[in-house]
Amino acid sequence: MSKEHFERSSSEPVEDTDTSSFVAEISLEANYPVQVTDPHADAVTLHLASMPSEYLSPSSDRIRQPVEDEECTCLTSISPDCPKELQILTSPCEKCCCPAPPPKISDLMNDKDLLDLLRLKLDPNHCTVKNWKNFASRWGMSYDELTLLEHRTQGSLSLSPTQEFLLRYNQKTVTELTELCRIYQRIDVLRLLQGWIEKVWPSRWQETH
Repeated sequence: MSKEHFERSSSEPVEDTDTSSFVAEISLEANYPVQVTDPHADAVTLHLASMPSEYLSPSSDRIRQPVEDEECTCLTSISPDCPKELQILTSPCEKCCCPAPPPKISDLMNDKDLLDLLRLKLDPNHCTVKNWKNFASRWGMSYDELTLLEHRTQGSLSLSPTQEFLLRYNQKTVTELTELCRIYQRIDVLRLLQGWIEKVWPSRWQETH
């Protein structure tokens, strides 16, 4: 080998064969994500690439904290002076507002105003208008029972045949009573009962429950 070739070889840098530098480089790449300089790279891909692996694992592999039920913040009572638009926004939600069950005649009899109106409409005897006798007979009262009840309440200001008849069948629903109104074409009583079911009964049930 010539002297000139030897000097040229000795002047060139010798390749480093120390393996510790490779270990350090691998360690750095594992702990710190490599910055991507490609301007066309996807931003979402870059974000996921820089996240630790535990955040990318399926959610079923991680322990979930119990989620507490959110408390209802709707208003349970609304002032009558409140604008209608605001009343719609603050009306009770489905979570805390339960629909009232179908009322029974026993519920109806707790409303003195309604009971008095029914007495005025069904107590009187008219040859062409169906009254409490027809209703009671339809539900099974015999002729003797009807006659006895009529005599017992006749001329009394405190006793009403309609009230006594309803008291006997107080476990029937008000809807069944409205069916009698349809059968005997007592539209006036039917409207009275329907209005009570739709407007009065829900609020009365909410007050007691």
